[in-house]
Amino acid sequence: MPNYTRYTDFLKDKQFIQWQLAPDEILDAHWKDFIETNPGLNEELQQAIDYLKTTGLNKSTLGETERSRLLNKIQSTIERSAKRTKIRRIIQLSVASCAAIILLIIGLNLFLSQEKEIQPSPEQELIVGNLLNNEDIQLITDEESLSFQNDVQVKFDKSGKAKITQGGSEGKAVELTKSKQNTLIVPYGKRSTLTLSDGSKVWLNSGSVLEFPAQFSGKKREIYLTSGEMYIEVAHDKEKPFYVQTGNFNVKVYGTKFNISNYSGSMQSVVLVEGRVSLRPTNKQETFLSPNEQAVYSDNGIFNTQKVDVNQFISWKNGYLTFEKTPMTEVLQQIGRYYNLSFDFDQDVNLQKRTCTGKIYLSDNLDNVMTTVGLLSSTKYTKNDNQIFITHEPN
Repeated sequence: MPNYTRYTDFLKDKQFIQWQLAPDEILDAHWKDFIETNPGLNEELQQAIDYLKTTGLNKSTLGETERSRLLNKIQSTIERSAKRTKIRRIIQLSVASCAAIILLIIGLNLFLSQEKEIQPSPEQELIVGNLLNNEDIQLITDEESLSFQNDVQVKFDKSGKAKITQGGSEGKAVELTKSKQNTLIVPYGKRSTLTLSDGSKVWLNSGSVLEFPAQFSGKKREIYLTSGEMYIEVAHDKEKPFYVQTGNFNVKVYGTKFNISNYSGSMQSVVLVEGRVSLRPTNKQETFLSPNEQAVYSDNGIFNTQKVDVNQFISWKNGYLTFEKTPMTEVLQQIGRYYNLSFDFDQDVNLQKRTCTGKIYLSDNLDNVMTTVGLLSSTKYTKNDNQIFITHEPN
């Protein structure tokens, strides 16, 4: 049994979460017995229940009626699943996992625009997603090309030798040409980490291409983010400044932690977590960033800066996505990158009017994530082979 001392300990317990979101006779009996045998924790338990009902599922505009409707929807979905499958053990495991994810998706704004609009026909309220081919991660060197099916960790030492680890397997040693650029290609649906020869550590998100040397020579350290997104913690070396090059601007680093997003078709941005960086577009003035600032690159070569919650931009490296009144189309776009999905929004109507605030944990089971999105956005999610269909579900 977990060691409960404060109400937050209950909020970390999946069995407690399941009891609150999807109670049954077994769970009711378990927690009734717990209350009887631990009367000194009754106040903390009640505080956890109150937090879950009032704050855990809502930090913004979700009213009591909507919250109750959401919990009832979760329960009814579970009951429908039970009738369909008749495999109770599998259902219980799936429900527990989904309920734990639902708890941490906080405050989805379900209200629609108050303006009167012509309602589209049901046929128009459709988003189609396609599961894309899952390609391999590739490390391309001057001498060979290596492929990896799973997420990899690449670590260079000061001599330029690399150790490549895939999952829990034993690492593979590779020696690369020191004077040549190497390319690490991370397709959609995969992720990778890279420790450079100077000790700087890089997290590469899905759909990223990074060029880097096995060993830094000369008076500066330089890498190239051709596309995608990376978070980097740069090792301090005042004798050798660190540069990150993109197609439109360069980042000069003064020993720091920051995130760069450089996806095609999306805005390019830099978010500074710690330290100091300067940004210089081609033939433009240098822009300096302070911690907790984001710089968004515009087509005219100018950066627009603003204060931000940096966790919203770097949580992906820790296995979850953080949103703050984010349009559902953007939520699905980020999920699509992570799971190698392509969503078509051309005929979408209702999801564009919703925003999401909170966290979505990126489970290995895509169905858990998509089911959660469906429950919290009044949509229905079905999957047929490699296609996903999201339709509006009337209240």
